Amino acid sequence: MAAGLPAQATIKVMSPEEIAARAGGEVQHLRLPDGATLFAERALRLRQLAASHAMRDYLIFMADLAQAQHLVLPTVPTLPLPTGAQIAGARALGRPPLPAADWPRDPAWHAALRSIVTELLPRAPEGAQPALRALLKAEPDWLERQADCLLTGVTLGLDMAAAPLVAAALQCYWVALVQQTQARHGAEGMPAFLRIEDETVCPCCGSRPTASVTREVGGVAGQRYLHCSLCATEWHMVRIQCPHCLSGRSLAYQQLQAGEGHELPGTGASIGAVQAETCDDCGHYLKIFHTDRDPFVEPAADDLASVTLDLLVSDTGMRRHGVNLMLLFGEPDDGSPPPLPDDGRP
Repeated sequence: MAAGLPAQATIKVMSPEEIAARAGGEVQHLRLPDGATLFAERALRLRQLAASHAMRDYLIFMADLAQAQHLVLPTVPTLPLPTGAQIAGARALGRPPLPAADWPRDPAWHAALRSIVTELLPRAPEGAQPALRALLKAEPDWLERQADCLLTGVTLGLDMAAAPLVAAALQCYWVALVQQTQARHGAEGMPAFLRIEDETVCPCCGSRPTASVTREVGGVAGQRYLHCSLCATEWHMVRIQCPHCLSGRSLAYQQLQAGEGHELPGTGASIGAVQAETCDDCGHYLKIFHTDRDPFVEPAADDLASVTLDLLVSDTGMRRHGVNLMLLFGEPDDGSPPPLPDDGRP
């Protein structure tokens, strides 16, 4: 018993959200992507994680891809944007104003894809060269069908070799779309993006998250944000709710066991920085990354590097709520969960 406490004393541990409320502050709901640094930081983190990783070659290739995205993003032209009436209509219905599955895509994303592939070709491994060269010659209709598959989560007809590259161009396109929409309507005094009815998907584009990440916001540490797999927007969700079903009754946290030293063997991740938040109510999980334990965490990069945790959690029958567009898996015909990739374990 702690000294100075009466025998029947009860200690209430407040959540970060309760601390913020008692301090008179309001938790920032949205963190829009910073296109100037987003992909450069992802590339840097992927290279850091690759240094001692079983998936080293793949992580380095993804780092090169992220660096190409960083170079191409500023070249995306001014895009067709939603009108004030469209934003107001989406807000009235509680829906995202730039829905990934329904928003009419401008062909500018094709040009972004060609530029990304051109940047990658000189340093891409030999095994990736055929897919890269094929993308340079791909017909627009084929590219649009691939985009439809990616943005609706349909793997039937999806070219798995081309998918991360197509997704990279779509990420550049949607990051630019979010930034340009916010710049235009924010300047007119009307915020483009607010809360939506479905808390489990991105308030900007309606996509699923890749993972969640804890950050210090407004001087309060431990605020949990979900990181969008497409436009990289982050939206706040309290840490007592499942990101899939919103239940708070049966959450648990799983993590890899560390060996000696301060990193998890074969991952490059700091001890305790990555966990799988599982929910027995719905049978889903989503990884959560803690910046207070590793300040260099980048959700998409660290999610990719911690695929071993996915393997172990999926072995228990849990299904993943989020998606990482850098690494996709096909659904088998019988509807069972798709296999995860070999992480180098014997």
